[in-house]
Amino acid sequence: MPKQPPRIEYDEDDDRDDAAPPGWRRRVITWGLAAVALGLGFLVPYTLYLNHQVGERFGQLQWQLPTRVYARPLVLRPGAAMDAQTLKTELDAASYRDDGAGVRPGTYARKGGRWLIASRGYFDVDGQVAPRRIEVVLSGSRVATVRDPARKQGLKQARLDPARIATLYGQQQEERRLVRIEEVPELLVTGLQAVEDRDFNSHHGLDLSGILRAAWVNMRSGEAKQGASTLTQQLARSGLLGIGKEQTLRRKFKEMLYALLIEARYDKRTILEAYFNQVYLGQQGSQAIHGVAAASEFWFGRDLRDLSTEQIALMIGIVRGPSYYDPRRHPERALQRRNFALGKMHESGLINDQEYARAMGAPLGVSATPLNIANRFPSYVDLVRRQLARDYPADALQGAGLIVLSAMSPSAQAYAEGAVTRTLKSVESKRRPPLQAGLVVTDVHNGDVAAVVGSRSFQEHGFNRAVEAQRPVGSLLKPFVYLLALAQPAKYSLATYVDDGPVTVSLGQGKRWTPGNSDGRSHGSVRLIDALAQSYNQATVRIGMQVDPRRLGALIKTLAGIEADPNPALILGSVDQSPYAMAQLYQFLASGGQIQPLHAVRGVLDAKGKALNRYDTIPPPAQEGDAIAARLIGTAMQHTVTSGTAHQLVGDGLGRLQAAGKTGTSNDSRDSWFAGYTGDYLAVVWVGNDQNQPTGLYGATGAMRVWSGIFSRLPSKPLEIGDKGLNWTWVIGGNATDPDCPGARRFAFVAGFQPPYAPCQIQAPPQEESGGWRDWFGFGKDNDQQQPQPPPQPQQQQAPPQDNGQ
Repeated sequence: MPKQPPRIEYDEDDDRDDAAPPGWRRRVITWGLAAVALGLGFLVPYTLYLNHQVGERFGQLQWQLPTRVYARPLVLRPGAAMDAQTLKTELDAASYRDDGAGVRPGTYARKGGRWLIASRGYFDVDGQVAPRRIEVVLSGSRVATVRDPARKQGLKQARLDPARIATLYGQQQEERRLVRIEEVPELLVTGLQAVEDRDFNSHHGLDLSGILRAAWVNMRSGEAKQGASTLTQQLARSGLLGIGKEQTLRRKFKEMLYALLIEARYDKRTILEAYFNQVYLGQQGSQAIHGVAAASEFWFGRDLRDLSTEQIALMIGIVRGPSYYDPRRHPERALQRRNFALGKMHESGLINDQEYARAMGAPLGVSATPLNIANRFPSYVDLVRRQLARDYPADALQGAGLIVLSAMSPSAQAYAEGAVTRTLKSVESKRRPPLQAGLVVTDVHNGDVAAVVGSRSFQEHGFNRAVEAQRPVGSLLKPFVYLLALAQPAKYSLATYVDDGPVTVSLGQGKRWTPGNSDGRSHGSVRLIDALAQSYNQATVRIGMQVDPRRLGALIKTLAGIEADPNPALILGSVDQSPYAMAQLYQFLASGGQIQPLHAVRGVLDAKGKALNRYDTIPPPAQEGDAIAARLIGTAMQHTVTSGTAHQLVGDGLGRLQAAGKTGTSNDSRDSWFAGYTGDYLAVVWVGNDQNQPTGLYGATGAMRVWSGIFSRLPSKPLEIGDKGLNWTWVIGGNATDPDCPGARRFAFVAGFQPPYAPCQIQAPPQEESGGWRDWFGFGKDNDQQQPQPPPQPQQQQAPPQDNGQ
């Protein structure tokens, strides 16, 4: 009989587990199902919670964009003042590069005076400016021609992309510029997938085959050479988790769930677009560089559309570790990683053999230093913020994604900064206290603020001397004293004789003021034009008391909003003002008599380029009387440059500009001022010491040297003062005469008010004529003849300060 297996008998009281009873299996199954149910019970609501988070956070990836501030676009038109160095400065500021062809947007080529420039296109206050290729020919420091080389036709003007000068961040210090997927170069789209996620188009957030492949490669090499994260996982990690960078199983699990949910909710195009805008690609101080558009500017100083094959490969390589593969700090690592990316792109057929070989031999192509994306020009941007404050509180600008279009000229700003540096270094000495400077450069045609320097240390944030410094302006007010006098053409002209003898002014309360000239001398009877050109204090006070200090106070308030006590000392500039305020005052003269409010901001656009506000409104034309008065003073101030206190400008070689200028010096040479304008620009400069110590500098030896340094480089048309409303007449003594009469001088007179003619041999004495202008602040003929009385002075009033006149 077959042997039977031994029979096992169970003792009902035996609880040992030598053999499992049928109930044990049921318990295991029950516990297992319970565990699964518990897991599902946790996982399902957790997944639903994460799905809600994905919906919220994915939509917030783009919520805080920095506000960008741009310079003005460069306008090139035939006849405009321009030289090769300035054009290159402008192109460099806007990140153009010389590639020898000038075909691709953002490039240029130069051959002698002929420039081929390919603009990128941009948004401006009057709409979108399309990219275009132009040919510019420079000749004799002028734009000779502007042409469209494709159509072979001349252009009236062409505008080039403006430079970005600052970025206003929000609470998140992230540099980012959004792009649509169609704006991303095709090679960057396909190359990224070839290197980072070649199965992107087929997987659903997790690439199991990629995980296995990466594990095999890493096992064979003995090191982690290949990752397994998909682009979707990277997006989830960078954009959605936001809870730290530590690698934990919990974080990895959450990342994988996020990736699955993202793929379930969004299409591949949307995911890629979000990735290109979110991916972290570098760091500059506290600013994190996010997105390929910002990274292109940060690493290469180029627009995304202008990247070469090797630069695209480097950007793709940096994705793996922006700090580890930082091409500025670790160029060898970056080169190795870039070449690896190029290899993958070649292997995938994205680039051919020839392009692969060329790109492999190319340098990294990284700019030497990163663009100071936060604020390259703190003093100018400070003025921008001040002018926007009425319409945009600070928190409304920060991180709002706006486009602020400023009026800054990069070349004017560069030349102004350079002139301050050179001049202060040249005049420094152990006998002088530390020197500082503030200046403003404006466009005489429209009131644009072209440059602002608020400190000799241009990158410093803080006290902006161009706007905030309040210093005695000295003789800078004298042209406006003479302006009021010349507004009475029956009484005053540029040829009028003025007594520059000792003068005493009663201040009331038994006090007297006896100002003297800078040179300590009196000059007798002098022509009005010479009194202004030589900045004679005594003659100016006599004229000022005739026109009334109260009218001077009213004039400067009307033109520049300057509030000043209209006491006699105002005639010699006893009022504290900033360079910006004086620039606003002198803009009236420089513009030919227009009331032009200065503005550093031309307009504000939203992130899509739609205009929200414009500030570049065209001012009304000058009134006839204002224009005539401005021409007369401009003529007198040109005489200041050719024969007066600013004559050194001619020695500097700037006589070609026919500039009009005025020097100014406060008591004890504490403040050095100069205001001057050409056919295109006005610049007001202050040089002094923050502790108000004497510097030993006059207007001509301090501030004017800075002005000269600016305009020796800044292209500008000469100042051409028109003759409308004026008659030029040869004069000797007080009469008109023949041009060939010995000693005769030629003066401009208001039409109809030139002196009577007398033959050269017979000279009649000057005669007074009746009449005058009635449109200056409501003062008519009778008022013009009144002897003004100075306002009452306080009991303890001290004698007004004496201006040095230079």
